[in-house]
Amino acid sequence: MQMLISEYLAGRNSITTVSTGSTGHAYEPDRKMQKDGDAGSFAEQLRNSIGSKEVEFSSHAIRRLESRQIDIIENDRIERLNRGVELAAEKGCDESLILVDSTAFIVSVKNNTVITTVSADDLKGNVFTNIDSAVIV
Repeated sequence: MQMLISEYLAGRNSITTVSTGSTGHAYEPDRKMQKDGDAGSFAEQLRNSIGSKEVEFSSHAIRRLESRQIDIIENDRIERLNRGVELAAEKGCDESLILVDSTAFIVSVKNNTVITTVSADDLKGNVFTNIDSAVIV
């Protein structure tokens, strides 16, 4: 059963996003974007489901997950993404392309934040710039 990020978020009452500045580097938001209720942020829900070191998702990355219908829950993708970020961090990487199955994630390793995602259908013909490493998990 495929669960899209929008479906995952629909089951939650609030989300926290990380915005990117003009340089494309992620930074923590000053405030939480609220929906109805107080069930916790999207990041907190992910943290509770996979541990305390999981990556955050920028608002841009969340929009890309939704528009490209990328399911990060199925096939332990989120766990493997986190492992890829850990591997990149161990090597001292700053900006990494992390491939999980046939989905690409561009991650600011130093900020522990997914900046954007690209589905398998959109990978061909893409050029990834401003990365210093690639991790395949």
